[in-house]
Amino acid sequence: MNVLLTNDDGIRARGLRALYAALMEAGHTVFVVAPMRQQSGVGHSLTVFEPVRATVIEEPGFTGTGVFGTPTDCVKLALGRLLPQRPDLVMSGINAGANVGPDILYSGTVGAATEAAHEELPSMAVSHDSFSHNTGPDVDLMPQARHAVALASRINWAEVGRRRVINVNYPACPLEEARELRICPQTSAVWKNVYLEREDPRGVPYWWLEGEIPMESIEPDSDKDLLNRGHITMTPLNFEFTDHRGMRALTKMGL
Repeated sequence: MNVLLTNDDGIRARGLRALYAALMEAGHTVFVVAPMRQQSGVGHSLTVFEPVRATVIEEPGFTGTGVFGTPTDCVKLALGRLLPQRPDLVMSGINAGANVGPDILYSGTVGAATEAAHEELPSMAVSHDSFSHNTGPDVDLMPQARHAVALASRINWAEVGRRRVINVNYPACPLEEARELRICPQTSAVWKNVYLEREDPRGVPYWWLEGEIPMESIEPDSDKDLLNRGHITMTPLNFEFTDHRGMRALTKMGL
């Protein structure tokens, strides 16, 4: 297969490099188009008020294009200008940190996959429930990467439906310790935001966003619940946002 690979942690992120190696190992042709800088939390945003620039990165055992823009910019530019042919599959990740429940609205990883899905391409977002990928010296994501590549090849994408993203999350443990894959819905629980206030050297306040999803708000057998319990989770996502129940209610109001 011809695979477009991207992410939101940047083209040098360990998760992307692991997926690249696993895809190449499996015999696929891989085109990497990924952000030059960290882009976590940008969602499905686009660069529209300045030019998007790119540079080719060639290293031993790796070739890709780094884009000074968002993950969605990367997919649009790849499909519109950079790739010699339309890919058979788009993979986004492996993200540092889970993308479950409300995270899918903020995630650049899911945003890139969503852009590919909008282009009618098979699309998978892959995340790992740990933020130590790019700091921990001994983190090895090759087992998760190989698993994700094999998983993508086993999916009958025609049966999944149009404009779907397959969202896969791995628990924060070695793959051999993970519990079995579960296909599940996303949780409707939301983050309880916490902002840490500090002062810069001039005494001006600034804030760091932290927070958590309260455990009691997480539905049993949802993606967040199962991931917390050590399962690999898979959730098909679609982005048809029309609220048909709301439409019927508004129609009855005679507005």
